[in-house]
Amino acid sequence: MKKNIPDISAGDTVRVHQKIKEGDKERVQIYEGLVIATHGGKSLDGTFMVRKESFGVGVERIFPLHSPKIIKIERIKQSKVRRSKLYFIRELSGKDARLKELNRDHKVWEERGAEEELEKLAEETAKAAEIAAAEKEEEDAELAKKAAVAIAKHGESAPEMDDESK
Repeated sequence: MKKNIPDISAGDTVRVHQKIKEGDKERVQIYEGLVIATHGGKSLDGTFMVRKESFGVGVERIFPLHSPKIIKIERIKQSKVRRSKLYFIRELSGKDARLKELNRDHKVWEERGAEEELEKLAEETAKAAEIAAAEKEEEDAELAKKAAVAIAKHGESAPEMDDESK
């Protein structure tokens, strides 16, 4: 069970940092949107539903509050609402879908060690990039050798470059 779970309620605009595993690689994906419903409070089976507009299409995701895949939850802003479930937002668009903002502090909740985990993922990504660059250099060197062998085999010399093409 996670400690220090943030107070998330309907009307909050949140940014959820979630670990995504694709094959053998791991990355952090950020999902930002409006909390339209919460279920179960802070209990172990507590969830919250986040809605965002993506290229004109409404996308809703339900996040388990105690999921080990959630690294960080940022509350960007709070809005004044008079309902606990904001399902009516689904039918609204444009200016009608705006909510009046409350002046509250910017709250950030992070799982302990989240920064270390993000740094570790960044280091792994940098190492993977270095390995890919080294493999690319090896492939280029191998292709250059094959080209040299082919040229020597056929007795042709490499075409000279004109001053214009330099």
